[in-house]
Amino acid sequence: MRAGLREDRVMPSASRFSLSGLTAVRAQLSRAHLARCGAALAGLGLFFAPLPSADAFGPPPRPLVEQSAQAKLLGEFERFATLSDGTVGIAVRDLQTGETQAINGDTLFPMASAYKVAVAGRIFALIDAGDVRLDDQLALDPALASEGGIAWMFSRPGASLSVQRLLELMLQKSDNNATDVLVARAGGPAAITHFVKGLGVDGLRVDSDTAHLLYRAMGIHPLSGRFRQNADAARRADPMLVTRDLRDLPNLAFATEIEDTSTPRAMLDLLTAYESGKALSADSTQRLFTIMAHCETGKGRIIGMLPPGTAVAHKTGSLNGTGNDVGVVRLPDGRRFAVVAFVMKDSKGHKSRDRIIAEAARAAYDYFLYAPERAHGPAQKT
Repeated sequence: MRAGLREDRVMPSASRFSLSGLTAVRAQLSRAHLARCGAALAGLGLFFAPLPSADAFGPPPRPLVEQSAQAKLLGEFERFATLSDGTVGIAVRDLQTGETQAINGDTLFPMASAYKVAVAGRIFALIDAGDVRLDDQLALDPALASEGGIAWMFSRPGASLSVQRLLELMLQKSDNNATDVLVARAGGPAAITHFVKGLGVDGLRVDSDTAHLLYRAMGIHPLSGRFRQNADAARRADPMLVTRDLRDLPNLAFATEIEDTSTPRAMLDLLTAYESGKALSADSTQRLFTIMAHCETGKGRIIGMLPPGTAVAHKTGSLNGTGNDVGVVRLPDGRRFAVVAFVMKDSKGHKSRDRIIAEAARAAYDYFLYAPERAHGPAQKT
């Protein structure tokens, strides 16, 4: 037992250390400890030493520039415009401060049925002057009938409608036949343009009633005859007219004409003149916007992405490759802004055009409602 114990205490000969060997081991351990301590102290020295200058790593990165709310809004407008293969013009205005933001704000666009906003203004101006009454009955002259809407009524001898009803049909249903009766009562296209210019609005012109506007869009210029007869003859002679209608393709030649056009800024100025009360009496202004607030066309345009229940008074315009919407939107706090969105020369279809307009209206809504410290005052990107 003792032998075994002694045997346990005696290390194998290969592992035995002499006294000198033990001393050498201790010296090695001391040197390793000193090396570790030196490394630790060196590390602490680096930690507490001053950081190297920026030049040691090259020039410092440029600070991120925070975009202003205005720049972000215009950037969004530009982004929406890429949804079209044509040209997009958008203009919005805070009707309290006059702040205006726009892209392609001074570019001419075909108004299509958006021109009916100018027709209504001229009619209400005549009402204010006592030359027309809302309950006046206007005859439905068969020579003024085009297509769709109430065209069937024009074949009834003695048929007539009140000015009030014709305004509703024109602005709410975009009825072309009702419009042309009102254009005639307004004194014709030249009288409407004169009215607009008298308000100080430049860049908006009315050259045709709706029937002749459609003739130009079709590329025909008949001198006489009824609209349906002339249009049907033109379609038989040129089947491409039918294809263009079915595929909603633009007439590029028509889109470059200056007749019956407006810039987004000009239409914005017209809406501003109405809303400010400078163009019409308070009663006529209220009636105009009340009728426009019940517009039945363009559900996917200005109102398409706004919060449910948002009050909007607007008027749409649609033609081959053209989609427009113009109007006034009321914010939850009672403030109002005007929005004009024009799309022309577009071949992607009405759904794409509708989305552009809806996106633009919602971006403007959020901007005017939420953007802090906006630069109040005119601003325009053209």
